[in-house]
Amino acid sequence: MYKVGILTVSDKCSQGKRKDKSGKLICQTLAENGYEISTYQIVPDEQQVIMRHLIKWSDEMHLDLIITTGGTGLSPRDVTPEATLKVVKKEVPGIAEALRLEGLKKTPHAMLSRGIAGTRGVTLIINLPGSPKAVREGLEVLLLALPHALAKLKGDPTECGKD
Repeated sequence: MYKVGILTVSDKCSQGKRKDKSGKLICQTLAENGYEISTYQIVPDEQQVIMRHLIKWSDEMHLDLIITTGGTGLSPRDVTPEATLKVVKKEVPGIAEALRLEGLKKTPHAMLSRGIAGTRGVTLIINLPGSPKAVREGLEVLLLALPHALAKLKGDPTECGKD
């Protein structure tokens, strides 16, 4: 079972002014698909705060997967991709490309998402948008490839050579 951290990035949710539907949806969907939700946090749109969580969760908690939601758009306070870029060691552009491509089938606004994906050690970090609809659609895409991606990242010999 893979250990997962969910990080919701939202000023309003972190201040209790709005309920976090997207983070809860990620938790529920991944749990229903056999992933262990090890931690879930809501933080403001602050680059250093986001970075601290990503580093702690990957380097100290050794999570297999971190999914962020929120902060991927064009608003001045949207800094999740910048924070993620500062902590990942290897980018995995195909994940972000697949998420945007699938989103474009439903709305032209998907091209405005700046989310990225990458690895830090043996942790895969993926940015999802903040809207529950975009999260639901993104998870449909991710769930198809996550088991293989996480196994490869861990060097699982039963998955090696299958691609």
